[in-house]
Amino acid sequence: MAEPAMEVLGTDYTFPNQIADMLGKLSDFAGLQINGFTTNDGIRLNYWEAGSGDPVVFVPAWGANGAELINVIWLLSQSHHVYVLDPRNQGLSEKTLKGARIARHSMDLNEFLDHIGVEKTVLAGWSMGVSVIWGYIDLFGTERISKAVFVDQPVSIYTHDDWSEEERLNAGGMTTSVERMIAAYQGAPTNQQVVDMKVVQRSLMMDSPYAQNSAGFAHAVIDTDPAYTFRVLFDHAANDWRDVIEQKLDIPVAVFSGEESNNLPSQAWIAETAPHGRLFSYTSAEEGDHFLMLKNPRKFVADLRGFLAE
Repeated sequence: MAEPAMEVLGTDYTFPNQIADMLGKLSDFAGLQINGFTTNDGIRLNYWEAGSGDPVVFVPAWGANGAELINVIWLLSQSHHVYVLDPRNQGLSEKTLKGARIARHSMDLNEFLDHIGVEKTVLAGWSMGVSVIWGYIDLFGTERISKAVFVDQPVSIYTHDDWSEEERLNAGGMTTSVERMIAAYQGAPTNQQVVDMKVVQRSLMMDSPYAQNSAGFAHAVIDTDPAYTFRVLFDHAANDWRDVIEQKLDIPVAVFSGEESNNLPSQAWIAETAPHGRLFSYTSAEEGDHFLMLKNPRKFVADLRGFLAE
């Protein structure tokens, strides 16, 4: 049985912005639970769970966790059974030197679906979480997936030097050097021709009260160690998922992005290439960037519910 989140975290939390019909305190979310399981290589992974009804399983972005998705969990759990898996080395899950590869993360997702015992579910990924789902589909197919949701993940972060500009845009290439990208994310100097830094710039634009609430909560309850989270980034950035999108997506797919994301052309390519793809593109006023789920959770959940009901 899952344990109440308040007991696992050992604390309550008051959100800095009091928003109508949203959480004022963590203790207001009586149905929120946190549980865990152990993978076949001995790593303890934790997950967040709330609601009832048809299941939706979220895989967060690189470095992210269920605490950052607290507003999405709160809203969507009013109509669905929501799970958010904290990947290894992220969130409340165990820190380890093992398995710093997308393939291992995809195996973790497969074992998680076995653990919760779902026969069919919606898989929803944000950023690197989308790559984990693509890796899962590559390895295990789509038999257990009813629909998929992809939030703003490039098809290939690494830009191959023999690509045309059209190929780069369709793939969403962000860097000509994975090493330089990782160094830039750690504070080294760079430029836009070597590393697309807009995602970092938009992460610092925290004008949304929803994002301020979730970021504050995550900061209060999550102990993040960059020495562990950075381990998977090279493998993540070097993968090219075009063949999975072109050959293996045989389920309805919703793709979310926006005009403040440089990934938008690649997200449109995914929606156009997938046999049953649909693009949700947010405007700047709608917080249409890489962090749209955190900055505009009401619109995201409303659009997601509409897609799931189709």
